[in-house]
Amino acid sequence: MNLSMNWITLRVRDLEASLDFYHRILGLPVERRFESRGRQIVMLGTEGQPKIELIQGIDTALKPECGISIGFEAGSLDEAMAELSNEGIPVARGPVSPNPHLRFFYILDPDGFEVQIAEHC
Repeated sequence: MNLSMNWITLRVRDLEASLDFYHRILGLPVERRFESRGRQIVMLGTEGQPKIELIQGIDTALKPECGISIGFEAGSLDEAMAELSNEGIPVARGPVSPNPHLRFFYILDPDGFEVQIAEHC
């Protein structure tokens, strides 16, 4: 079997707040927005890359403490921390450097899911 990652689904309380976080602040392009079974859904991400699917709903299937985090690569960790700080988003954990070739930190999305920002040196 030859599989490739397609998307990750997050059920969010406030779709507009999550859309603002992932689109405006983190810069993921909106691929499409639609309604299915009475729920608003937004697919975000660049072509050829796995997407993040945001589904509006108060009955969240996953809780932030479930151990899921989403990771992004940054060209400069220091610049990313400064830009996020300017947006009022604090670093939740880190920065951490587990080896000489990797540095990362975590922030939280509007629902409390961890988002890892990493820089490979």
